[in-house]
Amino acid sequence: MIPVTGYAGRKVAVLGLGRSGLATARALVAGGAEALVWDDSPEARARAEAEGFVCHDLSRAGAFAEVALLVTSPGIAHLYPAPHKLIARALDAGVPVDNDIGLFFRSFATNAWDDFETTPRVICVTGSNGKSTTTALIHHILSEDGRPCQMAGNIGRGVLDLDPAEDGEVVVLELSSYQTELARALTPDIAVFTNLSPDHLDRHNGMGGYFAAKRRLFAEGGPDRAVVGVDEPEGRFLANQLAEGPQDDRVIRISSGSKLEEFGWSVFARKGFLSEWRRGKQVASIDLRAIAGLPGAHNHQNACAAYAACRSLGLGPKQIEAALHSFAGLPHRSQLVAERAGVRFVNDSKATNVDSAAKALQAFPAIRWIAGGMGKEGGIAGLLPFVGSVKKAYLIGHSARDFALELGDLPHEICETMQRAVVRAAEQAEAGEVVLLAPAAASFDQYPNFEKRGEDFAACVQALATP
Repeated sequence: MIPVTGYAGRKVAVLGLGRSGLATARALVAGGAEALVWDDSPEARARAEAEGFVCHDLSRAGAFAEVALLVTSPGIAHLYPAPHKLIARALDAGVPVDNDIGLFFRSFATNAWDDFETTPRVICVTGSNGKSTTTALIHHILSEDGRPCQMAGNIGRGVLDLDPAEDGEVVVLELSSYQTELARALTPDIAVFTNLSPDHLDRHNGMGGYFAAKRRLFAEGGPDRAVVGVDEPEGRFLANQLAEGPQDDRVIRISSGSKLEEFGWSVFARKGFLSEWRRGKQVASIDLRAIAGLPGAHNHQNACAAYAACRSLGLGPKQIEAALHSFAGLPHRSQLVAERAGVRFVNDSKATNVDSAAKALQAFPAIRWIAGGMGKEGGIAGLLPFVGSVKKAYLIGHSARDFALELGDLPHEICETMQRAVVRAAEQAEAGEVVLLAPAAASFDQYPNFEKRGEDFAACVQALATP
């Protein structure tokens, strides 16, 4: 645990008692603060009280009297589309609002660091797609190299649940736009921006607000090194804002598909090969095509981002390349769950929007595509340019019939359930093809989350009759 500093003897309210909320409350108490916790859910309050916390009804008159700070969980809206009613009360009362990320950056460094030979470092990864894979890949590379490291944030543990740093340790954090937008302190040593595509637009009042939330990690965080994906206009703009000129190697530009040979430091992937260039010269190259845990151009971009971050820490290209080959990938993200009679079954349940599904569809040459669920605004019409490798679509869930209308002449079948879709796709697939779950839709019509949907896909694959 990272004890929160700066609030000893003071009252701090915690709104939202999920994983990060409870970790925050514990860290506040460890730092000497009085944690006043609240959640709209009676079940969540009961769990907190069972741990010995005092539930403090923030809706009562005078509830914010003597409260020094309100710490809110990332899923609770604080500005758009409208502030949660209790956050609005805090704003009206002039009570500062923060989140666990802000408290982490205020509290991580301690006097014990004065005795360390190597100062601990923090790498933060943000962007629309690829954040989790890039974060996990950086952590994997460091672990394989024998460096002390921890991983947290939007993946795995809450940041305040981390262990205090040891000499030379690296902490790798995945940060969502919800987290970067509100944190009152952001001081990463290395910051990574993967890419940007439309998502969470209601929460940020449009693309401008969404990009601004991501940009805070760099503009206000002031990292020593910035790794920036430049395949979208926003990334090119961000890199331009951070660099003093094209040869400024404090900014490492990365790309999947574009040559970046004219900059001071760049890492890009083309035709399955990662290339590192410094001051007009290629200094390293890695063949990514045979790395099973990183299929497709989108994962090659993730590899570029992780490679650049690790090179910033002084790791050599051969050290990184060896670790890439042992990376198994993350569950529900281009995850190979089985291979039967030459047919691969790949779980990309995390592909909940058009952009992430498009990347999955471009990763394999011959696809039996399972799609559907709770469709998002705009449907899947935006995927039509990317279905050239699809032999047939097997549609499930609430939006199955709507998706069928949008697919036009593409062969498809309405299966409704995951079990039927997997069976039908397996029956018709031929050796060399991939049965791919890339839903392009939310899971909430049939599952509590995308993880459960992916687990059901894997279970249905395992239940197939042996060929």
